[in-house]
Amino acid sequence: MNLSDFDFDLPEALIATRPAQPRTAARLLVVDGAGVRDLGVGDLPTVLRAGDRLVLNNTRVIPARLSGVRVRPDAQRAGPQAMAGARIEVTLLQPGPGGDWAALVRPLRKLRPGDVISFSDTFTAEVVARGEDRVHLRFNRTGADFDAALAAVGLMPLPPYIASRRQADARDRVDYQTVFARHSGAVAAPTASLHFDQALLADIVAAGVALTEVTLHVGAGTFLPVKVDDVTTHKMHAEWGEVGAAAADAINATRAAGGRVIAVGTTALRLIESAADAGGRVQPWQGETDIFIYPGYRFRVTDGLMTNFHLPKSTLMMLVSALMGTERMRAAYAHAISQGYRFFSYGDSSLLLPGDAGGR
Repeated sequence: MNLSDFDFDLPEALIATRPAQPRTAARLLVVDGAGVRDLGVGDLPTVLRAGDRLVLNNTRVIPARLSGVRVRPDAQRAGPQAMAGARIEVTLLQPGPGGDWAALVRPLRKLRPGDVISFSDTFTAEVVARGEDRVHLRFNRTGADFDAALAAVGLMPLPPYIASRRQADARDRVDYQTVFARHSGAVAAPTASLHFDQALLADIVAAGVALTEVTLHVGAGTFLPVKVDDVTTHKMHAEWGEVGAAAADAINATRAAGGRVIAVGTTALRLIESAADAGGRVQPWQGETDIFIYPGYRFRVTDGLMTNFHLPKSTLMMLVSALMGTERMRAAYAHAISQGYRFFSYGDSSLLLPGDAGGR
């Protein structure tokens, strides 16, 4: 299984840099045993069936992108020129013990342990360690004070394919957050869930579809490229997640009653598959998962997936190919491109239902 098996040509004009307005105006490509259908996200209540259950990721994205100035420990003695320092761009990755954070920084070569990065007059971080591709930072604020300082100066961590085209702005603080975001910790959004508003959720429930929330704090590693030709040797990044006892019981009850369990987003799918045992029963679960799903994987609990359109040669392209079959996904993506669907995090969506047509 080679990386080239998951490649395709995407016109640059189809990369979305802003979401559809309103959220539910995004298009929805339904892929099931009958083929493909061009619908809209607002049609979900008519596509889903009474007795189905949508699994939603309620993680909350933090404004994890920071811009600061390096201050050397001896800057006070060295004078104003040293105090001016180098401009440092920081993207927080994940928290560590004691309030430290792992972070990507640019330029990495400008930093060494002991350096301080100043983001404002009252918000700073010390470099406590430097690795090959990241640093560990210790901020001068913790808890609620840290959250408030981050909210004041941080920007939403837009994916590289958007950030390279425009800077994050005030609109992204709303656009890049789901309406059911509850637990802070993600540095990337569960983007399939961005299409929902409260009215659509109410319509879905009125149609007899149940909603269950789980939490997976999406990491920046979700955007890391696959660098090996043999995809089976790729190592996934780990992300922290939790499936509560009530969520596990609800998912198991849906399966026992013959309903479909449909994950909203690859993050929710990876989490419930991590929490499921070999018999397909979801257990209460908490911890880090680095589950890697590619063709040949046997799904334990997932019957369907709502997800946006993914990057060529990405692990997410491998995941949807595992669910639906590689050739079926190639055909679906070719259709989406020919019909002008918008791709990636702020783009349109798809509903993938393997049904009885094979592909798993």
